[in-house]
Amino acid sequence: MSSDANGSQGSASQTPVRRLGVVAAFSKTEAQDLARDVEQYARARNLLLLPEKLLTVDAKDQVDAIVVLGGDGLMMRAANSYPDVPLLGINFGHLGFLALVEQQHWQTALDALVAGHYQIEEGSTLNAVLVRDQESIPQGWAINDVVIRSGTRMIDLELNVGGHFVNTYPGDGLIVSTPHGSTAYCMAAGGPILTAGVLGFAIVPISCHSPIRTPLVSSERDEIKIKLLNDRDATLILDGSERSTMRKGDEVWVTKGEHRFRLVTFGSTNFYEAFRTKFNFAIRPNVVPAMPERPDPVDILHAPPSGTRS
Repeated sequence: MSSDANGSQGSASQTPVRRLGVVAAFSKTEAQDLARDVEQYARARNLLLLPEKLLTVDAKDQVDAIVVLGGDGLMMRAANSYPDVPLLGINFGHLGFLALVEQQHWQTALDALVAGHYQIEEGSTLNAVLVRDQESIPQGWAINDVVIRSGTRMIDLELNVGGHFVNTYPGDGLIVSTPHGSTAYCMAAGGPILTAGVLGFAIVPISCHSPIRTPLVSSERDEIKIKLLNDRDATLILDGSERSTMRKGDEVWVTKGEHRFRLVTFGSTNFYEAFRTKFNFAIRPNVVPAMPERPDPVDILHAPPSGTRS
């Protein structure tokens, strides 16, 4: 097993893929065009290819992997719709932290997938339950984050982690984020980036009206409980999707989810380079690092084919 860039474990070698699903962004003409190219690719190689309309919630029994033609938002939708299935993302969005492969490299990536030259990066998910009047109401699971947001007025949220009172946060809400979600709303709200080896979740206050508002990182083994203390509008949101309107006294219990987010990666994946370049953190773009870097694995998306002279 090898450690991936976001702290989960990835297998060093995989079984060659023979059954593929494909999910393409409806709003992007170029993604629909590439879906037809993928269909021709599969037909030429005798691969089973199932379009999205034929995939079910038990897609893990139908296909070995799903090719997602879109951005990170579509990757999250596909992961929620087809739990535990490895996803290969071809990026038609902007950042591409989950959809790792750029469009021009789609065939090279599929060649590697079919040959078994890939890894599976597995990440933890979050399960959320709304507790109201001692009744537990399941809210589903999230890949990126579970968020409680205020409406137009400040809310008071009490935080309990692992059975221990932490603090009461007056403000616009709280974020509980996975490592994969830490580069999304978590980061935008001033939370930490969770990278290699971190088996935990970030807890981040949103616009907290208190000097004690430092984000926390809890163990993924701990149950996180959040209680709405005042009678103000609040919404429970999972991966950007509104699930429930909360009222005074409601609690949200967040735990490690039973599902795993499974991402197809290749030797070319470098989280730190992606973080630096995609978010334009290279304030000095021409700087030369003073310390030597660890060599990356072979970049199969850009290296010339075996036997080809460069």
